[in-house]
Amino acid sequence: MKPVAAVSVIALLVALLLPVFWRAPAAAEPAPTPLAGADAETILTVKTGDAVTETTMAEYLPGVLAGEMPALFEQEALKAQAVAARTYILYRAAHRPEAHPDADICDDPACCKAWASESDLREKWGEQFDTYYAKMTAAVRDTDGAYLSYGGAPIQAVFHSSSPGRTQASGEIWNDCPYLLSVSSPETAADVPDFVSQVEVSPEEFRTQLLTACPAMEFPDDPAGWVEGTTENTSGRADHTTVCGTDISGTQMRSLFSLRSAAYTLEYTARGTFLFTVTGYGHGVGMSQYGANVFAKNGWTYDAILAHYYPGTELKSP
Repeated sequence: MKPVAAVSVIALLVALLLPVFWRAPAAAEPAPTPLAGADAETILTVKTGDAVTETTMAEYLPGVLAGEMPALFEQEALKAQAVAARTYILYRAAHRPEAHPDADICDDPACCKAWASESDLREKWGEQFDTYYAKMTAAVRDTDGAYLSYGGAPIQAVFHSSSPGRTQASGEIWNDCPYLLSVSSPETAADVPDFVSQVEVSPEEFRTQLLTACPAMEFPDDPAGWVEGTTENTSGRADHTTVCGTDISGTQMRSLFSLRSAAYTLEYTARGTFLFTVTGYGHGVGMSQYGANVFAKNGWTYDAILAHYYPGTELKSP
């Protein structure tokens, strides 16, 4: 075969075989965005700082979810959180607080719900932003419009970070609520960072803090006898601690000494200090976020998780 003919044959074979062995690189999959649906049609007024703006549930809820629950959590836990947060926003919109009568919701977690902007999340998550934000939008999209109802209305779907074996009934610290009962929660120190924490204070600081709440208290010279004991409620949290003959509620002790929860023990140590040993984080009422994540790891779906933490409620979907 002549050289020119050989080259022609080789070129023809390459042209025929190239499509077999070569594939165009797959295009990067864009992060999913909430689809048109009930959330897209739900209009909210949101207070951020001094400004009140209008948005939709579909636009706002992913930022709430990202502000309230770690992105590494199981998808069913994120979906349970999305429903709880959506429900709480709907409840808040129907019961606007005095802090913002002109807005349905605000981004202050002490009042309503935490919220993170896309720019904040890009800075926080860095190269993982697309992956993590896709998880948030998917949890919102896959539960579009779903909320928890009791008596025909959205419930007060409060939640907290972690519990020491049981959640707390709302009546222990607020008013009784038929769906905010004490239920089991599976998280342990193996599942939760800083599940057990400690706070140690001097007798001087201990006395000073208590006097801010109870100015009439009298303290003997020997601090070893100040604390007379702590009485627990049915969830294992402190109902009250008796100090120098005065009962101080567990929630008040938590506030006075910046404890992570009211599930604490208190002792006077050989070092001459008062030591709080605390389990869990948060007020303890409603869904435990870390408990939800453990349930999800064990195969529970988001609706089963919600039914466990909010007994007697109905999951409504558009």
